[in-house]
Amino acid sequence: MEKKYPHFTLRTLLSFLLVFLLHRSTEAQQICSMPGATPPTIRENNVVGAVVTTITTEEGVTLTIVSNPADSFGLNGNDLTAIKVLDYETKTSFTIDLLCKKGDQFLTLIVVVLIENVNDNPPVFAESQYTLNVDELSPVGKSVGAFEATDADKDRLYYSLVPDTEGFKLQENSPNILVQRVLDYDAVTSVTLILSAQDTPTSTPPSFTATATIHVIIMDIDNRPPWFQPCTETIVDMSKICLSSGYTGTVNLTEQEVGALPLLPGPVHAIDGDKGLNVPIMYTFPTGSESDIFQINQITGDITMLKAADIAGPLTLTVLALQTSNGDQFATTTVTIVVVKKSVNPPQFEKMEYEGFISADAGVDSMVLESKASNRPLKVQAKDTDYADGINPDVRYEVQGSTEFSITPQGFILMTKNVMPGTVSMNLHAIDSSNAESTTASLKVEVMPEGVLGAPGGYGPGDMAALGASLAVLLVISMVVIGLLVFRIQKGKTDWRKLSEANIFRSSLGKGPGELKNGVQYTNEGFQNDGDTSSVGSKGPEEMDGKRSIGNGVTSRAVEETVMKVSAPLYSNLLLDTSSLAGSDKADSEKEVKPILTKERRVEEGYKSVWFKEDIDPNAKEEVVIIPDNGEREGDDDDDDDDEEEEGFREEEEEYDNSSPKTPKVLFSDADMDDGRGVKFEASEKEKIQTSDL
Repeated sequence: MEKKYPHFTLRTLLSFLLVFLLHRSTEAQQICSMPGATPPTIRENNVVGAVVTTITTEEGVTLTIVSNPADSFGLNGNDLTAIKVLDYETKTSFTIDLLCKKGDQFLTLIVVVLIENVNDNPPVFAESQYTLNVDELSPVGKSVGAFEATDADKDRLYYSLVPDTEGFKLQENSPNILVQRVLDYDAVTSVTLILSAQDTPTSTPPSFTATATIHVIIMDIDNRPPWFQPCTETIVDMSKICLSSGYTGTVNLTEQEVGALPLLPGPVHAIDGDKGLNVPIMYTFPTGSESDIFQINQITGDITMLKAADIAGPLTLTVLALQTSNGDQFATTTVTIVVVKKSVNPPQFEKMEYEGFISADAGVDSMVLESKASNRPLKVQAKDTDYADGINPDVRYEVQGSTEFSITPQGFILMTKNVMPGTVSMNLHAIDSSNAESTTASLKVEVMPEGVLGAPGGYGPGDMAALGASLAVLLVISMVVIGLLVFRIQKGKTDWRKLSEANIFRSSLGKGPGELKNGVQYTNEGFQNDGDTSSVGSKGPEEMDGKRSIGNGVTSRAVEETVMKVSAPLYSNLLLDTSSLAGSDKADSEKEVKPILTKERRVEEGYKSVWFKEDIDPNAKEEVVIIPDNGEREGDDDDDDDDEEEEGFREEEEEYDNSSPKTPKVLFSDADMDDGRGVKFEASEKEKIQTSDL
């Protein structure tokens, strides 16, 4: 039978055991329990001995801690207490096993204790100092870095950035740093920012804050070409440029300079416009420059000569400077070399120290005087011994060390503004603009009180009186000279009138109009030597003897010599009427005639003649007296021809000033009256002497 029911027995045993356990559990639940349905909690940073919870038990039940993590809890009666300070950041919950026992009844009670977090930890940055590199000219809104803090309390953190006006700002509700405005390396190279993290939105306690320092370094980028030095920086829109006026130098004509040429304002030199990068610069002459005369050192920029310049004047060189690492960044400038003639001596002031005086009330643009006792203006001058007269037209003057005075191109010192009495010191600079040679002298101007130097900026009464007296004397002398000239002119006109009357007398002896007069001939041998040997002379049909006597012992040779001496100034304007010599021209095969006397009285310009009022009979042998005719001058005094006569014969008039000329006599000789050619002048002894002097 046992074999028949084996499983029944085992089931029965198990059923009895389960019923027993349920019964025991029901009894245990009744002996101890938790006071509430939720797990107990305790704030971190608690006080030691703080009660966590109280276990509910039946009378006679004992409690024992079976499991106690880190020995953090203890029992005080039915109270579960914290025997240590609990930290939420270390452990957020604890599980404690309690054994409840009453007689032979026992129950294991599991208690879970939760640790309540409190804000007891500040935020923390990983580092207290950060370095941030930002390229210049970065666009606005670009993120350049983020620096996040941590909080052990797991609280939300609130960030702020100070100062917020240095070109950077925070993205909203984050530690992300953005570019607020474009930064230029030349304007700002670094910025220091303070980043703060706070675990509460406000500063109401409890609140904790952490800070970190951020050093922002502005990085220079390669965005500018080389800049020739010196230059003037200026900003155009958002770009900065540097303007250079170029370089100048001087070399001597046909001379080759040795070494680097001295230039103004200095040697050729360029720097990288991006000073933070400072890329090395190289130099060269572009194609088409004066490379056959000059060369440039690619590293230093020094310009030297390959040969001498053979043409004076300015030569313009173009210099190209470019980065060695980036040929796209380059710049150009000009170097003007002036080729000048070599100067042996530079200009030098006549004195190394000058002293001048001026009144304080002289006024602007008044001249500085050379002494207190004179109104003569002070004049400074730099002489150049390369010039014969010492005056170099290329010298210009300038005043250095004073704005109260200036200097004119002629070397006079002017006062440019009102100056108080005292002494003003300055330097005078003379520069030869053709070769830049210069010299310097010192000048001290003593500004005198009002009234000490006389009239302000002018001459005194004594000077004006002296000037008036001088002008009066000059006026009197001028009137005397004019009177003498008028007197001499009148005497000269009287002498010429005599010659005119004699010519009229000759004309009246002719045979008829249009024919050459053979009755009277005048000796004209003095005019036969003027280059025309075939001209009609003053001789008759046959040649006259060279030593034939004309009268009073005077030979024709002596007359000829006398006439030749005075022919140029005295008879150059006495021409023969061409109409009266028409037949003579034909008879002499159209040869040029050069007589000095004419038949008719001529008043046209260029004619001077001797004429007579009435005809004279050649056979009468009468003495002809030439009397000046003052009544029939017909306005000759006003003619311009008379003025020309006066100037042409001043020397002859001076001969008449010291003597009383007598009226010359015209005589007819017997030998010559037969053939109609004999007429002669008889002169007094003084006239003979005068003629010999001529």
